[in-house]
Amino acid sequence: MDEQEKLEFDLEDIIREFGSHQPEDLTEEQPSEPEPEAILESTEIPEPGEIAESEEIAESEEAPEVLSTWNPEPKSASAEAYLQKTRRMDPVRIPERETDIFADTIRLDGLRRELSETETREPSRESAAPSLEDTLRTDPFSEKWEPDYEQPMGEYAPSQPILFHPRSRLRELKRKLVAGPEKRYYELSEKGLGKLQAAIFISLLVVIIAAGSTAMYAMGMVQENRLRLMVFGQFLAMLVSALLGSFQLIEGITDLGKKKFTFNTLLAFTFLLCCADGILCLRQLRIPCCAAFSLAVTMSLWNTYHRRATQISQMDTLRKATRLDGVCLQEDYLDGIKGFVRCEGQVEDFMDHHDQVEPPQKHLQIYALIALFVSILIGCGAGVFAGINTDIMTGVSTGIQVSAVSLLAAVPASAFICQSRPAWILEGRLHKLRTVICGWQGVEALSGKAVMPLTWEDFYPAGTVRMNGMKFFGNWEPENVIAYATAVITADSGSLSGLFAQVLDSYNGRHYNASQLQYYDRGGISGVVESHNILIGSLSFMKEMQVDVPESGKIAHAVYVAIDGTLCGLFAINYEKNKSSVAGLSTLSAYRKLYCVLTSCDFTLTHSVIGKRFGVKTKRLLLPEPDVRLQLQEKTAQPDARALLLTTSQGLAPIAFGITGARALRTTCRLGAYLHMIGGILGLAIMVLLVILGSLELLTPVNMFLYQLVWLIPGLLITEWTRSI
Repeated sequence: MDEQEKLEFDLEDIIREFGSHQPEDLTEEQPSEPEPEAILESTEIPEPGEIAESEEIAESEEAPEVLSTWNPEPKSASAEAYLQKTRRMDPVRIPERETDIFADTIRLDGLRRELSETETREPSRESAAPSLEDTLRTDPFSEKWEPDYEQPMGEYAPSQPILFHPRSRLRELKRKLVAGPEKRYYELSEKGLGKLQAAIFISLLVVIIAAGSTAMYAMGMVQENRLRLMVFGQFLAMLVSALLGSFQLIEGITDLGKKKFTFNTLLAFTFLLCCADGILCLRQLRIPCCAAFSLAVTMSLWNTYHRRATQISQMDTLRKATRLDGVCLQEDYLDGIKGFVRCEGQVEDFMDHHDQVEPPQKHLQIYALIALFVSILIGCGAGVFAGINTDIMTGVSTGIQVSAVSLLAAVPASAFICQSRPAWILEGRLHKLRTVICGWQGVEALSGKAVMPLTWEDFYPAGTVRMNGMKFFGNWEPENVIAYATAVITADSGSLSGLFAQVLDSYNGRHYNASQLQYYDRGGISGVVESHNILIGSLSFMKEMQVDVPESGKIAHAVYVAIDGTLCGLFAINYEKNKSSVAGLSTLSAYRKLYCVLTSCDFTLTHSVIGKRFGVKTKRLLLPEPDVRLQLQEKTAQPDARALLLTTSQGLAPIAFGITGARALRTTCRLGAYLHMIGGILGLAIMVLLVILGSLELLTPVNMFLYQLVWLIPGLLITEWTRSI
């Protein structure tokens, strides 16, 4: 038998052993085979795992063989026939080439279905053979193969890692943005800002007209026969203001159903009392406090405008995002001080907190509720005193008048915008940087004493460091000088590592490994490469290390390389100032309780270099030891950490302005709330004093309007604080 025949014989034997060979004596019986359903009804299947031990069972066609384990020996004719029938119910491809033999398997799905139906018909049979579950567990041809052992219950099985696909990540991000910020953006855009702007303008005109007519009356420029018309005009102007601010008044009433008492709720009660006082003014020919009330309505409309414009700007920033970078909080980052660690932002981090009420606003709401009861109490006291001295109607009229004026004095008009206007001003700046703060929880967490870690990429972004030229000294080959310098700088992993690696590759130089790295305060680094001591640093560092530098080699911005104490080369480096880096460092260094810490081991970044090159104060810039920097680099964001701010752009400025802006917003809101509460308390105290002294004639509309204007000036100045970040 030649080699070809031997090969064919071997292949046939292998096919026969794998059960995919069709015996010749069974091919003629195939046309008369019954359907698979008939086979299942007429064929009696033995217990799974039962192996034919005698030749009679092996030759019987009614009891096909079921193997508990894979047996490479040739099967009997009956087993082959049954497998052929099973193969008809669930056909598989028969290999045609030698390379396909081991790529194909025999599927036993039909066999399992028959066995399961047989067990259903004959659930109990005394046999010592293994069960079908044990048979399939050890069957190597089974698609659902299981190991011979069982895993313990409750044991944690880690899930397979999800591969990162930028396209999938972007698709998922866009899906969340469309469902959240973009949907909210179009909802707010449908409401628009044009109607609010028009209402604010008309309401401001009403204030000017009412204040002007009131001033004319105070100066005696209104004739006696025109007084009733003037009072009616003031009352009508007050109704026009209420119509312009009807949405705010209705919202204030509905807030009561939500168990909330807001400034709009207080404005609704003020409107009711002012309307009652206006009706009495028509009877008594007395000028109502229309100008002060219209000013309060104008400020309420302005507050709504600020909040809606802020939300539209924030949603517009997020809906255009193609990436989301965030900053989260990590406790005890450095010496027990919290730190701001960069992380991957999530849309939910903003959407879950963007509309929460800030604590200063809650304090103002509590004060508004107290001011309502105190004002009514002052009015009742004034009415009782007036009723005792005159009559009941006079007492009622006096009580309503004093209550209305007390409510206007208890809440300075600028209190409506002391929380919304600073956020609107800040968002106007952050929108240009494509940054948003994640609600008041982000504002609180970004405030206080903290550390901001910085890397060399924050100082020198990509493309800002270039090499202008190089010069070599001594007898060393340029390739060796570049290779040794690259080895030390690459071990440093600083801003020059990529640049020197490119230069080395352009020279087709050899890559070395440096050891025994040592950093110096003067802006230098040393290492050992191929038993040579390499010094790399600035000109001042070389002078300190007593390395001779010729006059022709003294360059301001250059990296000097010395091998074994001898100057061998210099590399002229051009550091281009990046606006984002300069602006970010400037704003971070301006806050007293905010410290910057450098986590990169870059020998080119020292206090003197940073101060001169970036023009910032390095008083709060921390440069710890290299081992501490390596430990700080390992401190990354926790998987469940929530982002405090989100940015869709690169650079240091978006993050820096977000942090400092949050601090300025927190200070402004708290100071504005306390200032206006002090102004309101002072107004209520003045009302109490006037009631006790009986000097109610001083409660004129002119005095009330002037009081509002006096507190309006500091209120507006405080809200401008967020422009200074």
